[in-house]
This record gives sequence, structure tokens and C-alpha cells, in this order.
Amino acid sequence: MAFSPIRFIDKDKDKALFFATLRKRIDGYFRENNISKHYNSTMVIKTVILMSFYLLPFIALLVFNPPFKIALILWGIMGFSLSGIGMSVMHDANHGAYSSSHKANYWLGHTLNLLGGSVFNWKLQHNVMHHTYTNVLDYDDDIADKLILKFNPHTQVKWYHKLQVVYAFLFYGILTMYWALLKDFLQFSKYTKQGVNTATKKQNRTIWLKIFASKIVYWTVLFVIPVFLFHIPFYQMVLGYVLMQFISGVVLTVVFQLAHTVEGTTHPLPDTDFTIENNWAVHQMNTTVNFSRKNKWISWYVGGLNFQVEHHLFPNICHVHYPEISEIVKATAEEFGVPYLENETFGKALKSHVKAIISFGKMPGLNEAIG
Repeated sequence: MAFSPIRFIDKDKDKALFFATLRKRIDGYFRENNISKHYNSTMVIKTVILMSFYLLPFIALLVFNPPFKIALILWGIMGFSLSGIGMSVMHDANHGAYSSSHKANYWLGHTLNLLGGSVFNWKLQHNVMHHTYTNVLDYDDDIADKLILKFNPHTQVKWYHKLQVVYAFLFYGILTMYWALLKDFLQFSKYTKQGVNTATKKQNRTIWLKIFASKIVYWTVLFVIPVFLFHIPFYQMVLGYVLMQFISGVVLTVVFQLAHTVEGTTHPLPDTDFTIENNWAVHQMNTTVNFSRKNKWISWYVGGLNFQVEHHLFPNICHVHYPEISEIVKATAEEFGVPYLENETFGKALKSHVKAIISFGKMPGLNEAIG
């Protein structure tokens, strides 16, 4: 599919004022309280903690070469830390929300390399496609069907989709390993052919070489150095790595799906002229769900991704400010009759996600419904 931008056409004059009013109020909150929209001391401390809990266990593996059982515990800690870095540090930085400094965002954004991913591809997939065309079929790759997983009600149902509630969480655990191995190369090719990647041929050659080089460094640090310089058995590194990535994959995928693949969200289809009859901001409110807003522990760990409503409306604001501005967003939404979707607890959100993927596994796709 060649990339054709979708236009959001607003026919509701009252709701058209929603985002302008909300943005004015949010700007006023930061101005009146004399605080930056970027990082604060809480964010810095969190970054140090998460990075330490990823790097120090790996250093301990190399230096002390502990018994395998202890090594697996260290790999497990690294898995939880890795997902925390992705949600709390990398995510904000690559949105330009962590700091007002471009250089700080650039280097902190490249913590994505710890996961084995490419910043270039991630920004196209997430910042451009997902944040612009949330939950729109063939545009939002973040909620696109993956392997044998069905996340959209409009795609064709296969016989095995009825069983996806049984195997879904197992596959969530391998998605980050697929990312580290193949996804970036396949995605780079796809976005280039579609026109989503607008770089020149010369620029793309450089970008591809950087992606390839980052993979070489990634695999060298994780396997070549430990095995050949520190004499750690290869099979132990493989098993530990799989454990780390499985934990990270499950955490990252579940947290993300709880914001979009749950009951109550919409999956609008553009008209034949590539338009969606809705205000962009209201579209975000219809396709995005918060969860556990009052749980400070979850909010700390998932980097404010439980405040996806606020994040989608204001991705350039550091997530440490979301709990405060969420009250403004909710009140303004109620004032303008715009939905503010949320699940009060993690458990309710998870249950809603399970119900959604069960429903998608039974629901006839668009082609079947037409046929």
C-alpha cells in the first residue's frame, strides 16, 4: 500500500473548540505554576534507577560469572528494567518530551538500542503513523495484526484467531526478539517503498548502514564479548537473553495494548477520498484509554503510559506531569461532551483487553462482511 495521508474533517463546530481550549488551559497550568513541560528531579532519579538496574546486573554477569540460577535472576531484573527504560526514558526522549535539549533527547532516545531497535524506524512507526492515525487500519502499525495475532476488527478472521486468547501472551513475549533480529530491516524496506520514509536514496544508504552497525554492536556486546572474553557458556547467554526479552516483550506489549486494544475504543475506516469525519483530537479521545490513573507505582514504572489520553494529545510533555494535567483534560472533555475513556485499575484494563481480543477473534473482517 502506497502511503496516502488521511485528512481529519471536523463537522462539529462545538467539538472543534475542544482542543484549542484544552491546549490553552494546559499552557496556563505550566505558566501559572512556573514549571517546565520537560523533566524534573523525579524524572532524573527514575532514569538513573532504571539504567542502573539494567547495566549493573549485566556487569555482574560478566565480572562474577555467577551460578546459572543467579544469572537467570539477574537477566530477569534486566528484563523488567529494559521495559521500564523503554517506557519511561526512550519513549519521552524520542518524542522530544524528556528535555528541551535536542542533544539530550537524541542520546537518551538511543537507549532504544538496548532493546535492539532502531530509533529511525521507531519514530516513523510510532511518532508519525501511530500518533497521527491511531487505530486506523493499514496506517497504525502499532496495533496492526502481527503474525497470528489479530488486533483490528476490520481484518479477516482466520480459524486460529478464535484461539488467540490462549496463545496471545506467549507471542507478546517474542515480539521484542523479532524486533532485535528482523523487524527493523523489514520495516525500513516497507516504509521506503510506501513513501512513509521520505529520505533520499543517499540518506537511506547511510541510515541502513547505521541500523546494520547498531545491530552488530548490539549482538557483539550481548554475545561475542561475554562468550569469548569472559568465557560464559553460549547456551547460558542465549537462555538468559531469551528470558530478558520475553519479560520485556510481555510487559511492553501488554502495557501498550491496554491503551488501544480494549473494549470501548473505535477503529475508524477512512472514506474513499482518505478522510475521516472527525476532529483529530476527538479521534484520539475515541481511540485511546487510560488505566490506573491513581496508582503511583504503576505510573512510575510504565512512564505515564497509563495516561495515554494525555500522551496522545500532548506527546511533547514529559510524562511526570500527566497525573496533574489529566484532571484538566478530563474536566475539559466533560465540558465539551468528548469521551474520556479509562479503566480504573490494571486488572479491569487487562480484563477488557482479553475480552477485546476474544471479540476480534470471532468478529468477521471487513472483506467477509462485504462478501
